[in-house]
Amino acid sequence: MSEKYMNFIGGEWVAASTGKWFENRNPADRTDLVGLFADGDARDVEAAVAAAARGFETWRLLPAPKRAEIVLRAGERLVERKEAFARDMTREMGKILDETRGDVQEAIDTAFYAAGEGRRMFGDTVPVELPDKFGMSVRCPVGVFAIVTPWNFPMAIPSWKIFPALVCGNTVVFKPASDTPLSAVNFVRTLADAGVPPGVVNLVTGGGRAVGSPLVEHPRVRGVSFTGSTEVGRTIAEGAGKRLKRCSLELGGKNAQLVLEDADLDLAVDGAVWGAFATAGQRCTATSRAIVHERVISTFTERLVARVERLKLGPGLDPGTEMGPLVNEGQLKTVEHYVRVGLDEGATRITGGERPGGGAFEKGWFYEPTVFTNVRPDMRIAQEEIFGPVLSVLRCGSLEEGLAILNGTAYGLSSSIYTRDVSKAFRAVREIEAGIVYVNGPTIGAEVQLPFGGVKDTGNGHREAGRAVLDVFTEWKSVYVDYSGRLQRAQIDSRKEA
Repeated sequence: MSEKYMNFIGGEWVAASTGKWFENRNPADRTDLVGLFADGDARDVEAAVAAAARGFETWRLLPAPKRAEIVLRAGERLVERKEAFARDMTREMGKILDETRGDVQEAIDTAFYAAGEGRRMFGDTVPVELPDKFGMSVRCPVGVFAIVTPWNFPMAIPSWKIFPALVCGNTVVFKPASDTPLSAVNFVRTLADAGVPPGVVNLVTGGGRAVGSPLVEHPRVRGVSFTGSTEVGRTIAEGAGKRLKRCSLELGGKNAQLVLEDADLDLAVDGAVWGAFATAGQRCTATSRAIVHERVISTFTERLVARVERLKLGPGLDPGTEMGPLVNEGQLKTVEHYVRVGLDEGATRITGGERPGGGAFEKGWFYEPTVFTNVRPDMRIAQEEIFGPVLSVLRCGSLEEGLAILNGTAYGLSSSIYTRDVSKAFRAVREIEAGIVYVNGPTIGAEVQLPFGGVKDTGNGHREAGRAVLDVFTEWKSVYVDYSGRLQRAQIDSRKEA
Protein backbone atom coordinates (compact mmCIF):
# COMPACT_ATOMS: atom_id res chain seq x y z
CA MET A 1 0.00 0.00 0.00
CA SER A 2 1.46 3.37 -1.01
CA GLU A 3 1.95 6.04 1.61
CA LYS A 4 -0.73 8.70 1.89
CA TYR A 5 0.26 12.35 2.30
CA MET A 6 -2.15 14.86 3.81
CA ASN A 7 -2.75 18.60 3.79
CA PHE A 8 -1.18 20.81 6.46
CA ILE A 9 -3.70 23.22 7.97
CA GLY A 10 -3.42 25.11 11.24
CA GLY A 11 -0.36 23.12 12.28
CA GLU A 12 -1.99 19.71 11.72
CA TRP A 13 -1.71 17.11 8.96
CA VAL A 14 -5.28 16.42 7.85
CA ALA A 15 -7.02 14.53 5.06
CA ALA A 16 -8.87 16.39 2.33
CA SER A 17 -12.53 17.23 2.91
CA THR A 18 -13.34 15.20 -0.20
CA GLY A 19 -11.90 12.03 1.31
CA LYS A 20 -10.20 11.53 -2.05
CA TRP A 21 -6.58 11.03 -3.06
CA PHE A 22 -4.65 11.50 -6.29
CA GLU A 23 -1.67 9.55 -7.55
CA ASN A 24 1.86 10.85 -8.00
CA ARG A 25 3.90 8.68 -10.41
CA ASN A 26 7.50 8.61 -11.51
CA PRO A 27 7.75 10.12 -15.03
CA ALA A 28 10.73 7.88 -15.80
CA ASP A 29 8.69 4.79 -14.87
CA ARG A 30 4.95 5.28 -14.68
CA THR A 31 4.54 1.90 -12.95
CA ASP A 32 6.33 3.43 -9.93
CA LEU A 33 3.71 5.00 -7.65
CA VAL A 34 5.43 7.64 -5.51
CA GLY A 35 2.45 8.16 -3.22
CA LEU A 36 -1.16 9.19 -2.78
CA PHE A 37 -1.90 12.83 -1.96
CA ALA A 38 -4.89 14.65 -0.52
CA ASP A 39 -7.21 15.77 -3.31
CA GLY A 40 -8.51 18.98 -1.78
CA ASP A 41 -11.27 21.40 -2.73
CA ALA A 42 -12.68 24.78 -1.72
CA ARG A 43 -13.54 23.54 1.79
CA ASP A 44 -9.89 22.81 2.48
CA VAL A 45 -8.96 26.22 1.07
CA GLU A 46 -11.48 27.85 3.40
CA ALA A 47 -10.01 26.07 6.42
CA ALA A 48 -6.45 26.92 5.39
CA VAL A 49 -7.19 30.60 4.79
CA ALA A 50 -8.97 30.85 8.13
CA ALA A 51 -5.96 29.26 9.85
CA ALA A 52 -3.60 31.62 8.04
CA ALA A 53 -5.69 34.64 9.06
CA ARG A 54 -5.58 33.56 12.71
CA GLY A 55 -1.86 32.90 12.49
CA PHE A 56 -1.23 36.33 10.97
CA GLU A 57 -2.51 38.14 14.05
CA THR A 58 0.35 36.85 16.19
CA TRP A 59 3.02 36.15 13.54
CA ARG A 60 3.06 39.78 12.36
CA LEU A 61 3.85 40.90 15.92
CA LEU A 62 6.84 38.61 16.29
CA PRO A 63 9.96 40.71 15.62
CA ALA A 64 11.36 40.17 12.14
CA PRO A 65 14.73 38.88 13.42
CA LYS A 66 12.86 36.20 15.37
CA ARG A 67 10.82 35.23 12.33
CA ALA A 68 14.07 35.05 10.39
CA GLU A 69 15.62 32.69 12.93
CA ILE A 70 12.91 30.13 12.15
CA VAL A 71 13.63 30.44 8.43
CA LEU A 72 17.33 30.04 9.16
CA ARG A 73 16.63 26.83 11.10
CA ALA A 74 14.58 25.57 8.16
CA GLY A 75 17.59 26.19 5.90
CA GLU A 76 19.84 24.25 8.25
CA ARG A 77 17.43 21.31 8.18
CA LEU A 78 17.35 21.44 4.40
CA VAL A 79 21.13 21.05 4.44
CA GLU A 80 20.74 17.87 6.50
CA ARG A 81 17.97 16.51 4.27
CA LYS A 82 19.33 17.64 0.91
CA GLU A 83 20.18 14.24 -0.55
CA ALA A 84 16.93 12.58 0.51
CA PHE A 85 14.84 15.47 -0.81
CA ALA A 86 16.77 15.52 -4.09
CA ARG A 87 16.09 11.82 -4.62
CA ASP A 88 12.39 12.29 -3.88
CA MET A 89 12.31 15.16 -6.36
CA THR A 90 14.00 13.21 -9.13
CA ARG A 91 11.62 10.34 -8.59
CA GLU A 92 8.51 12.53 -8.84
CA MET A 93 9.48 14.98 -11.59
CA GLY A 94 12.33 13.37 -13.52
CA LYS A 95 15.28 15.73 -13.71
CA ILE A 96 18.70 14.31 -12.92
CA LEU A 97 20.13 14.17 -9.41
CA ASP A 98 22.69 16.92 -10.00
CA GLU A 99 19.82 19.22 -10.90
CA THR A 100 17.53 18.24 -8.03
CA ARG A 101 20.43 18.68 -5.62
CA GLY A 102 20.81 22.13 -7.12
CA ASP A 103 17.09 22.73 -6.64
CA VAL A 104 17.31 21.96 -2.92
CA GLN A 105 20.52 23.97 -2.68
CA GLU A 106 18.73 26.99 -4.10
CA ALA A 107 16.13 26.65 -1.35
CA ILE A 108 18.98 26.50 1.19
CA ASP A 109 20.59 29.60 -0.31
CA THR A 110 17.24 31.42 -0.27
CA ALA A 111 16.65 30.50 3.37
CA PHE A 112 19.99 31.90 4.43
CA TYR A 113 19.58 35.03 2.31
CA ALA A 114 16.00 35.68 3.44
CA ALA A 115 16.98 35.13 7.08
CA GLY A 116 19.48 37.96 6.74
CA GLU A 117 16.70 40.26 5.58
CA GLY A 118 15.14 39.87 9.02
CA ARG A 119 17.65 42.48 10.16
CA ARG A 120 17.82 44.41 6.86
CA MET A 121 14.27 45.36 5.91
CA PHE A 122 15.43 48.93 5.60
CA GLY A 123 13.15 51.92 5.38
CA ASP A 124 14.19 55.55 5.12
CA THR A 125 14.72 58.27 7.69
CA VAL A 126 14.43 61.60 5.91
CA PRO A 127 14.55 65.33 6.70
CA VAL A 128 11.20 67.10 7.01
CA GLU A 129 10.38 70.73 6.31
CA LEU A 130 9.07 71.78 9.73
CA PRO A 131 10.98 72.13 13.03
CA ASP A 132 10.66 69.58 15.81
CA LYS A 133 9.25 66.99 13.46
CA PHE A 134 10.58 63.57 12.37
CA GLY A 135 9.87 61.52 9.22
CA MET A 136 10.51 57.88 8.33
CA SER A 137 9.15 54.97 6.31
CA VAL A 138 8.81 51.35 7.45
CA ARG A 139 7.83 48.06 5.83
CA CYS A 140 4.72 46.24 7.06
CA PRO A 141 3.36 42.77 6.20
CA VAL A 142 0.49 42.47 3.74
CA GLY A 143 -1.48 39.59 5.29
CA VAL A 144 -2.42 36.16 3.98
CA PHE A 145 -0.66 35.20 0.74
CA ALA A 146 -1.64 32.55 -1.77
CA ILE A 147 1.49 30.80 -3.06
CA VAL A 148 0.93 28.87 -6.31
CA THR A 149 3.97 27.14 -7.81
CA PRO A 150 4.91 24.93 -10.79
CA TRP A 151 6.49 21.49 -10.96
CA ASN A 152 9.82 22.22 -12.65
CA PHE A 153 11.52 23.69 -9.56
CA PRO A 154 9.33 22.21 -6.82
CA MET A 155 11.47 23.36 -3.88
CA ALA A 156 13.46 26.32 -5.21
CA ILE A 157 10.48 28.33 -6.45
CA PRO A 158 8.38 27.86 -3.28
CA SER A 159 11.43 28.96 -1.29
CA TRP A 160 11.73 32.18 -3.34
CA LYS A 161 8.19 33.04 -2.28
CA ILE A 162 7.55 31.50 1.12
CA PHE A 163 10.79 32.31 2.94
CA PRO A 164 10.69 36.08 2.27
CA ALA A 165 6.93 36.15 2.81
CA LEU A 166 7.41 34.72 6.29
CA VAL A 167 10.33 36.95 7.21
CA CYS A 168 8.23 39.96 6.18
CA GLY A 169 5.49 38.85 8.60
CA ASN A 170 2.92 37.34 6.22
CA THR A 171 1.26 33.96 6.50
CA VAL A 172 0.77 31.67 3.52
CA VAL A 173 -1.45 29.05 1.94
CA PHE A 174 0.67 27.00 -0.44
CA LYS A 175 -0.83 25.23 -3.45
CA PRO A 176 1.89 23.22 -5.28
CA ALA A 177 1.67 21.64 -8.72
CA SER A 178 -0.02 18.25 -8.67
CA ASP A 179 2.96 16.68 -10.45
CA THR A 180 5.30 17.42 -7.52
CA PRO A 181 3.38 17.31 -4.24
CA LEU A 182 6.00 15.26 -2.37
CA SER A 183 8.58 18.02 -2.61
CA ALA A 184 5.96 20.43 -1.25
CA VAL A 185 5.24 18.12 1.68
CA ASN A 186 8.97 17.83 2.37
CA PHE A 187 9.34 21.61 2.25
CA VAL A 188 6.42 22.32 4.59
CA ARG A 189 7.41 19.55 7.00
CA THR A 190 10.85 21.14 7.23
CA LEU A 191 9.33 24.49 8.15
CA ALA A 192 7.10 22.84 10.74
CA ASP A 193 10.11 21.06 12.23
CA ALA A 194 11.94 24.38 12.35
CA GLY A 195 9.25 25.82 14.62
CA VAL A 196 6.81 27.73 12.41
CA PRO A 197 3.73 28.34 14.59
CA PRO A 198 0.34 26.84 13.67
CA GLY A 199 -1.42 28.62 10.82
CA VAL A 200 1.63 30.48 9.54
CA VAL A 201 2.28 27.97 6.75
CA ASN A 202 -0.56 25.90 5.30
CA LEU A 203 -0.48 23.38 2.46
CA VAL A 204 -3.43 22.31 0.31
CA THR A 205 -2.83 19.87 -2.54
CA GLY A 206 -5.19 19.22 -5.42
CA GLY A 207 -6.17 20.50 -8.84
CA GLY A 208 -6.04 24.01 -10.18
CA ARG A 209 -9.79 24.45 -10.48
CA ALA A 210 -10.62 22.74 -7.20
CA VAL A 211 -7.91 24.38 -5.08
CA GLY A 212 -6.01 27.03 -7.04
CA SER A 213 -8.98 29.10 -8.21
CA PRO A 214 -10.82 29.34 -4.87
CA LEU A 215 -7.51 30.13 -3.18
CA VAL A 216 -6.47 33.08 -5.34
CA GLU A 217 -10.06 34.37 -5.40
CA HIS A 218 -10.61 34.12 -1.64
CA PRO A 219 -11.58 37.51 -0.18
CA ARG A 220 -9.31 37.08 2.87
CA VAL A 221 -6.27 36.40 0.73
CA ARG A 222 -4.54 39.77 0.38
CA GLY A 223 -1.79 38.77 -2.03
CA VAL A 224 -1.02 36.18 -4.70
CA SER A 225 2.40 34.99 -5.87
CA PHE A 226 2.17 32.76 -8.93
CA THR A 227 4.69 31.12 -11.25
CA GLY A 228 3.35 29.37 -14.34
CA SER A 229 1.94 29.96 -17.78
CA THR A 230 1.15 33.38 -19.19
CA GLU A 231 -2.42 32.27 -19.95
CA VAL A 232 -3.14 31.35 -16.33
CA GLY A 233 -1.23 34.39 -15.10
CA ARG A 234 -3.52 36.72 -17.07
CA THR A 235 -6.58 35.14 -15.47
CA ILE A 236 -5.09 35.51 -11.99
CA ALA A 237 -4.14 39.12 -12.69
CA GLU A 238 -7.69 39.94 -13.84
CA GLY A 239 -9.19 38.47 -10.68
CA ALA A 240 -6.64 40.12 -8.41
CA GLY A 241 -7.17 43.44 -10.15
CA LYS A 242 -10.92 43.35 -9.54
CA ARG A 243 -10.28 42.73 -5.86
CA LEU A 244 -7.28 45.11 -5.60
CA LYS A 245 -5.04 42.31 -4.35
CA ARG A 246 -1.28 42.36 -4.41
CA CYS A 247 -0.29 40.11 -7.33
CA SER A 248 3.18 38.94 -8.37
CA LEU A 249 3.47 36.92 -11.59
CA GLU A 250 6.46 35.08 -13.09
CA LEU A 251 5.33 33.65 -16.42
CA GLY A 252 6.59 32.32 -19.73
CA GLY A 253 9.78 32.81 -21.72
CA LYS A 254 11.25 32.34 -25.18
CA ASN A 255 14.88 32.85 -24.30
CA ALA A 256 17.64 33.31 -26.82
CA GLN A 257 21.41 32.89 -26.90
CA LEU A 258 23.10 35.27 -29.32
CA VAL A 259 26.42 33.98 -30.70
CA LEU A 260 28.56 36.56 -32.53
CA GLU A 261 31.33 35.88 -35.03
CA ASP A 262 34.09 36.48 -32.45
CA ALA A 263 32.63 34.13 -29.80
CA ASP A 264 34.42 31.20 -28.22
CA LEU A 265 32.37 28.61 -30.10
CA ASP A 266 33.14 25.66 -27.84
CA LEU A 267 32.01 27.72 -24.85
CA ALA A 268 28.91 28.85 -26.74
CA VAL A 269 28.03 25.25 -27.66
CA ASP A 270 28.43 24.15 -24.04
CA GLY A 271 26.13 26.98 -22.98
CA ALA A 272 23.51 26.15 -25.60
CA VAL A 273 23.42 22.45 -24.68
CA TRP A 274 23.15 23.17 -20.96
CA GLY A 275 20.64 25.97 -21.45
CA ALA A 276 18.42 24.06 -23.88
CA PHE A 277 18.43 20.55 -22.45
CA ALA A 278 18.88 20.83 -18.69
CA THR A 279 15.63 19.74 -17.04
CA ALA A 280 14.71 18.45 -20.54
CA GLY A 281 14.12 22.07 -21.53
CA GLN A 282 11.38 22.46 -18.91
CA ARG A 283 12.60 25.76 -17.50
CA CYS A 284 11.11 29.20 -17.98
CA THR A 285 14.70 30.35 -18.58
CA ALA A 286 15.60 27.51 -20.98
CA THR A 287 17.47 28.39 -24.16
CA SER A 288 14.83 27.95 -26.85
CA ARG A 289 16.61 29.88 -29.62
CA ALA A 290 20.26 30.11 -30.69
CA ILE A 291 20.78 33.17 -32.87
CA VAL A 292 24.13 32.68 -34.59
CA HIS A 293 26.17 34.96 -36.83
CA GLU A 294 26.27 33.74 -40.42
CA ARG A 295 30.07 33.58 -40.45
CA VAL A 296 30.14 30.89 -37.75
CA ILE A 297 26.70 29.26 -37.96
CA SER A 298 27.92 26.19 -39.87
CA THR A 299 30.75 25.46 -37.43
CA PHE A 300 28.54 26.18 -34.41
CA THR A 301 25.75 23.91 -35.65
CA GLU A 302 28.13 21.06 -36.49
CA ARG A 303 29.66 21.15 -33.00
CA LEU A 304 26.24 21.57 -31.39
CA VAL A 305 24.78 18.49 -33.07
CA ALA A 306 27.82 16.38 -32.19
CA ARG A 307 27.46 17.41 -28.54
CA VAL A 308 23.70 16.89 -28.43
CA GLU A 309 23.93 13.42 -29.93
CA ARG A 310 26.31 12.40 -27.13
CA LEU A 311 23.81 13.34 -24.42
CA LYS A 312 22.82 10.34 -22.35
CA LEU A 313 19.05 10.14 -21.99
CA GLY A 314 17.56 8.08 -19.16
CA PRO A 315 16.07 7.97 -15.66
CA GLY A 316 17.34 10.79 -13.50
CA LEU A 317 18.38 8.48 -10.68
CA ASP A 318 20.75 6.55 -12.96
CA PRO A 319 24.42 7.58 -12.72
CA GLY A 320 25.63 9.16 -15.92
CA THR A 321 22.22 10.29 -17.16
CA GLU A 322 22.43 13.81 -18.58
CA MET A 323 18.77 14.38 -19.47
CA GLY A 324 15.74 12.83 -17.87
CA PRO A 325 12.12 12.49 -19.03
CA LEU A 326 9.41 15.08 -19.47
CA VAL A 327 7.18 15.45 -16.47
CA ASN A 328 4.01 13.84 -17.87
CA GLU A 329 2.26 12.62 -21.00
CA GLY A 330 0.63 15.97 -21.63
CA GLN A 331 3.97 17.73 -21.75
CA LEU A 332 5.34 15.03 -24.06
CA LYS A 333 2.43 15.51 -26.45
CA THR A 334 2.97 19.27 -26.41
CA VAL A 335 6.59 18.81 -27.47
CA GLU A 336 5.58 16.37 -30.21
CA HIS A 337 3.03 18.88 -31.44
CA TYR A 338 5.62 21.65 -31.75
CA VAL A 339 8.06 19.38 -33.56
CA ARG A 340 5.33 18.70 -36.15
CA VAL A 341 4.64 22.43 -36.34
CA GLY A 342 8.31 23.13 -37.01
CA LEU A 343 8.44 20.57 -39.80
CA ASP A 344 5.22 21.88 -41.33
CA GLU A 345 6.62 25.41 -41.28
CA GLY A 346 9.66 24.32 -43.27
CA ALA A 347 12.32 24.15 -40.57
CA THR A 348 14.96 21.41 -40.84
CA ARG A 349 15.20 18.89 -38.00
CA ILE A 350 18.85 17.89 -37.87
CA THR A 351 18.80 15.70 -34.77
CA GLY A 352 16.27 14.22 -32.35
CA GLY A 353 12.56 14.73 -32.68
CA GLU A 354 11.40 11.26 -31.65
CA ARG A 355 10.43 9.21 -28.63
CA PRO A 356 13.33 6.84 -27.93
CA GLY A 357 12.28 3.21 -28.10
CA GLY A 358 13.09 0.09 -26.16
CA GLY A 359 14.16 -0.82 -22.64
CA ALA A 360 13.51 1.58 -19.80
CA PHE A 361 12.23 4.23 -22.20
CA GLU A 362 8.97 2.35 -22.73
CA LYS A 363 7.76 3.11 -19.21
CA GLY A 364 8.55 6.82 -19.15
CA TRP A 365 7.83 10.12 -20.86
CA PHE A 366 11.14 10.42 -22.70
CA TYR A 367 11.86 12.53 -25.76
CA GLU A 368 15.07 12.99 -27.69
CA PRO A 369 16.88 16.34 -27.50
CA THR A 370 15.93 18.07 -30.74
CA VAL A 371 17.60 20.75 -32.88
CA PHE A 372 16.03 22.65 -35.78
CA THR A 373 17.90 24.75 -38.34
CA ASN A 374 16.67 26.99 -41.17
CA VAL A 375 14.33 28.58 -38.67
CA ARG A 376 12.83 31.96 -39.51
CA PRO A 377 12.09 34.45 -36.71
CA ASP A 378 8.36 34.44 -37.52
CA MET A 379 7.93 30.66 -37.21
CA ARG A 380 5.85 29.43 -34.29
CA ILE A 381 8.75 27.35 -32.97
CA ALA A 382 10.71 30.63 -32.76
CA GLN A 383 7.87 32.55 -31.10
CA GLU A 384 5.91 30.26 -28.76
CA GLU A 385 7.07 28.67 -25.53
CA ILE A 386 7.53 24.91 -26.02
CA PHE A 387 8.82 23.96 -22.56
CA GLY A 388 10.68 20.92 -23.78
CA PRO A 389 14.02 19.81 -25.28
CA VAL A 390 13.74 21.70 -28.57
CA LEU A 391 16.32 24.24 -29.74
CA SER A 392 15.88 26.40 -32.86
CA VAL A 393 18.97 27.77 -34.61
CA LEU A 394 18.47 31.09 -36.41
CA ARG A 395 20.86 33.06 -38.63
CA CYS A 396 21.85 36.72 -38.23
CA GLY A 397 24.30 38.95 -40.09
CA SER A 398 25.19 41.46 -37.39
CA LEU A 399 24.81 42.37 -33.75
CA GLU A 400 21.93 44.69 -34.63
CA GLU A 401 20.05 42.03 -36.57
CA GLY A 402 20.67 39.48 -33.84
CA LEU A 403 19.28 41.81 -31.19
CA ALA A 404 16.21 42.51 -33.30
CA ILE A 405 15.54 38.78 -33.62
CA LEU A 406 16.22 38.22 -29.93
CA ASN A 407 13.77 40.96 -28.90
CA GLY A 408 11.17 39.93 -31.48
CA THR A 409 8.95 37.81 -29.26
CA ALA A 410 6.21 38.53 -26.74
CA TYR A 411 8.45 37.38 -23.87
CA GLY A 412 11.42 38.86 -22.06
CA LEU A 413 12.76 36.71 -19.25
CA SER A 414 16.35 35.60 -19.84
CA SER A 415 18.94 36.02 -22.58
CA SER A 416 22.63 35.64 -23.27
CA ILE A 417 25.32 36.86 -25.65
CA TYR A 418 28.62 35.20 -26.50
CA THR A 419 31.32 37.60 -27.70
CA ARG A 420 34.89 38.62 -26.90
CA ASP A 421 34.11 42.27 -27.71
CA VAL A 422 33.33 44.18 -24.52
CA SER A 423 31.76 47.01 -26.50
CA LYS A 424 29.29 44.65 -28.17
CA ALA A 425 28.60 42.93 -24.87
CA PHE A 426 27.63 46.17 -23.13
CA ARG A 427 25.56 47.35 -26.08
CA ALA A 428 23.67 44.06 -25.90
CA VAL A 429 23.14 44.42 -22.15
CA ARG A 430 21.62 47.84 -22.81
CA GLU A 431 19.43 46.84 -25.76
CA ILE A 432 18.15 43.38 -24.78
CA GLU A 433 14.53 43.42 -23.62
CA ALA A 434 14.75 40.94 -20.76
CA GLY A 435 14.90 40.89 -17.01
CA ILE A 436 18.08 38.77 -17.00
CA VAL A 437 21.11 39.04 -19.29
CA TYR A 438 24.16 36.76 -19.28
CA VAL A 439 27.43 37.57 -21.04
CA ASN A 440 29.35 34.46 -22.13
CA GLY A 441 27.05 32.23 -20.12
CA PRO A 442 23.84 30.25 -20.79
CA THR A 443 20.35 31.62 -20.21
CA ILE A 444 19.96 29.52 -17.05
CA GLY A 445 21.74 29.80 -13.72
CA ALA A 446 20.24 32.68 -11.73
CA GLU A 447 21.46 33.24 -8.16
CA VAL A 448 19.35 34.21 -5.18
CA GLN A 449 21.00 37.55 -4.38
CA LEU A 450 19.86 39.23 -7.62
CA PRO A 451 16.28 39.98 -8.75
CA PHE A 452 14.59 37.31 -10.88
CA GLY A 453 11.83 38.07 -13.37
CA GLY A 454 11.11 39.47 -16.78
CA VAL A 455 9.37 42.03 -18.97
CA LYS A 456 6.57 42.02 -21.54
CA ASP A 457 4.44 38.85 -21.33
CA THR A 458 6.84 37.25 -18.86
CA GLY A 459 5.31 38.94 -15.83
CA ASN A 460 3.70 42.03 -14.33
CA GLY A 461 6.81 43.89 -13.23
CA HIS A 462 7.50 42.30 -9.86
CA ARG A 463 10.70 40.43 -9.06
CA GLU A 464 11.60 37.44 -6.93
CA ALA A 465 14.91 36.87 -5.10
CA GLY A 466 17.30 39.62 -4.05
CA ARG A 467 16.11 42.63 -2.08
CA ALA A 468 13.47 43.36 -4.72
CA VAL A 469 11.29 40.53 -3.41
CA LEU A 470 10.59 42.58 -0.27
CA ASP A 471 8.45 44.90 -2.40
CA VAL A 472 6.12 41.97 -3.15
CA PHE A 473 5.60 40.94 0.44
CA THR A 474 5.50 44.29 2.27
CA GLU A 475 3.47 47.47 2.30
CA TRP A 476 5.10 50.84 2.87
CA LYS A 477 3.99 52.98 5.80
CA SER A 478 5.15 56.59 6.16
CA VAL A 479 5.41 57.88 9.74
CA TYR A 480 5.54 61.52 10.88
CA VAL A 481 6.27 62.39 14.51
CA ASP A 482 5.64 66.01 15.51
CA TYR A 483 7.08 66.84 18.93
CA SER A 484 6.70 70.61 18.67
CA GLY A 485 3.59 70.72 20.83
CA ARG A 486 1.74 72.93 18.36
CA LEU A 487 -0.16 72.59 15.08
CA GLN A 488 2.22 72.71 12.12
CA ARG A 489 0.88 72.70 8.56
CA ALA A 490 3.10 71.14 5.90
CA GLN A 491 3.50 73.18 2.67
CA ILE A 492 1.88 76.17 4.44
CA ASP A 493 3.66 77.11 7.65
CA SER A 494 7.05 76.20 6.21
CA ARG A 495 6.55 78.86 3.48
CA LYS A 496 5.50 81.76 5.68
CA GLU A 497 7.77 84.76 5.88
CA ALA A 498 9.83 84.94 9.06
